[in-house]
Parts: sequence; structure tokens; C-alpha cells
Amino acid sequence: MTMGLILSCLAKSLAYYGLATVSLFAMSAIIPRAAFLARSLAAYLSAAAAAVYGIFSSVALALVGKQQIAQWATGRAFSALMRATTGTYFIIDDPGRVLDTTRPAVFIGNHQTELDILMLGALFPKYCSVTAKASLKWVPFLGWFMALSGTVFIDRANAKDARSAMDGAAGKIKSMRQSVYIFPEGTRSYAEEPVLLPFKKGAFHLAVQAGVPIVPCVVANYSHVFFIKGMRFNAGSIPVKILDPIPTEGLTAADVPELVKTTQELMLRELVALTTKARGQPMPVPARIEPADTAEIVNHEEKPTEAAAETVEASAQLSH
Repeated sequence: MTMGLILSCLAKSLAYYGLATVSLFAMSAIIPRAAFLARSLAAYLSAAAAAVYGIFSSVALALVGKQQIAQWATGRAFSALMRATTGTYFIIDDPGRVLDTTRPAVFIGNHQTELDILMLGALFPKYCSVTAKASLKWVPFLGWFMALSGTVFIDRANAKDARSAMDGAAGKIKSMRQSVYIFPEGTRSYAEEPVLLPFKKGAFHLAVQAGVPIVPCVVANYSHVFFIKGMRFNAGSIPVKILDPIPTEGLTAADVPELVKTTQELMLRELVALTTKARGQPMPVPARIEPADTAEIVNHEEKPTEAAAETVEASAQLSH
């Protein structure tokens, strides 16, 4: 009886949610901001459905020893749902087939908005996971999924510095041949132009300690598709370019600052070219690396309900 009541309430809630979403889509022709609300509601519903799928698929894959592809499977499901419900999707350009042939590796990418969760869903190679602070493994449902799907946890609480925090993660990358994806900027830029915030060194220390290549992934600026300040959320495609792997064999911690500098410059050049092409502009648009003291950032304080966002911006936990 109780289960029937729960299912009935759930069905009614979904019906009202769906009705509100469809109504907002219908109003978007005359009220532009209605499209933002409609696609936001559709995105939340897609994320919830993908999360439920992720928990069950992680358990099923763990039973057959394939838990390392759970985040790939969940990401692809979320990507398909988002394209169907919002019309927004990412196009991955991987001319060297790096995603299929490079493992393990530390994948890094520029971080713009919450929509980067969708980018990960489209880009994630098999046997890759996000990184997350170790305390998240105890969060109900989310932590279970992360543990079952092979998330690489960073124990910052018991580490003396950023490099020592990487020790356990580097060991797992080597022993499990598990790649990771990190946002080295450490936070979302919310930029309307192709800019990069200063890179933190954690991802680079991790790659050097594990002796694995760094794979830069560059996402064109997509403020024309999704821009929170302007309440803009449009259907459309967003290009992503996978660059050649950068080897780290033979490098030490002393080489990390130069590695950070050259990698960021490489990614910035590609970001300019990719954004310019996507916008159909004949000349490159201005691009720069934002200094830390002048970068315009929307600072979202962490809240317990935002635990899911922490899992896709694990580089925010990696300090210089």
C-alpha cells in the first residue's frame, strides 16, 4: 500500500513536471526566457534519470568486473537524454583517435559552466573517471555510484600538500590503468569570450607522478548556447577538439611549472581558433589568460545539495 502511494505520488509529480516543461517550451516563442526555464527543467530531469541509471548500471557492471566503464555508460546515457530533451549537444573532434588509444592518461579541459557535465557525458572515454575529494564517497547514492564506478578519490584532509595528495591517485591510475578527467582552472569561468583562468598544478603533478600523458581537451566558448547571467539556454551543437597527448616520462616536480605554462598556451590558441570557427568570424576574437585577481567569476559557494557538481570539478580541490 505504501509503495503504491509512493509510486502514485511520483507519477503525479512527473506529470506536473512534464506539463510545466512543455508549457514553457510553448511559451518560448513569445517569451525568450521561457526557453531557459524549459531547458533547465528538462536538463534536471535528464540528470535525475541518468543518475538512477548510473546507480543500477554501476552495480550490474561491478558484478561482471566492468565497473570502470560505468561513468562512460552513464555519461553516454545523459548525453543522449539531453540531446533529445533540450536539443543541446557536443561534437567531439578527435582526429588522432586519442580517446580510443590513449590509456591511462590525465585528460584536462577548460571549465565554463554547469553544462560541462554534458560535455563530459559526450567526451568520456571508456576506463576514465572524474576525481573527487575522498569525503564524497560517504554521500548516499552519489558516493555509492562514485565508488562502484571507479572514481579516483583525492585524500586532501590527510595530505601535507597537493603533491602528497596525489600519491594514492597516481598509484591507482598506474595499477588500474584508469584515466581521469580534471578541470585545471579549478572553477567555472562563466566567460562570454574564449578565456582561460590560471591553471592549478594538481593535474600536472598527478600526470608526472603517474608517468602518464596529459591530453588537452578544448571546448569552444559556448555562451551563445548557454549563459546563466543572460538566462540563455538554446538548442545547438558545441565543438570540442582533442589535442595530441603531451608525454610526461622523465619529468619531475621541478618541470611542472613549465609544463603548466606550455599546456595552457597551447590550449588557449586552440580555444581561440575553435571559437572563431564556431562563430563564423573571419578574424580571431580576443583571447587571454585571465589573471587571478581580475578574472570575473561567479562565485558559487558549495552547499550540501551541490555535491554532484563537486564530482565534475574535482580540480577545484587541487591547489597549487
